[in-house]
Amino acid sequence: MSLEVGSPAPEFTLPCSTGSDVSLASLRGHKVVLWFYPKDNTPGCTTEACAFRDLQTEFGSLGAVTYGVSRDSIRSHGNFITKHSLGLPLLSDPELEAQNAFGVWVEKRNYGRTYMGTERSTFLIDEVGVVRRVWRKVRVKGHVDEVLAAVREL
Repeated sequence: MSLEVGSPAPEFTLPCSTGSDVSLASLRGHKVVLWFYPKDNTPGCTTEACAFRDLQTEFGSLGAVTYGVSRDSIRSHGNFITKHSLGLPLLSDPELEAQNAFGVWVEKRNYGRTYMGTERSTFLIDEVGVVRRVWRKVRVKGHVDEVLAAVREL
């Protein structure tokens, strides 16, 4: 499934590192940045998470909330947050509810091996739940700045 700009974002409810569940419906009225990443405590994912952490104030000043989403458990997220002083919310999606709905659980290839995994992707959703920007196969360097610029334009 390929989620297109202008389409309604899929609904989801996932456990959050803050201790409560988060649903897309509960975020209405806010710009939402969902950034899907493969795994806690890996180099690229850590770099991306730290970049989102470093710009949280700017996102917040624009009325935007950001949530990282991976298959990792809440416990893993807690360790990741503590180890890197992230201070930002991470959603746990072990059953692939959101990843399948957003089309980021995909076949991947690495060193001749084919497997299923999370495609690093980011979605910008407006205050009424419509997808306004999609970034797929994200390269981490400079990505969060690009997302912030898109939030400013929205």
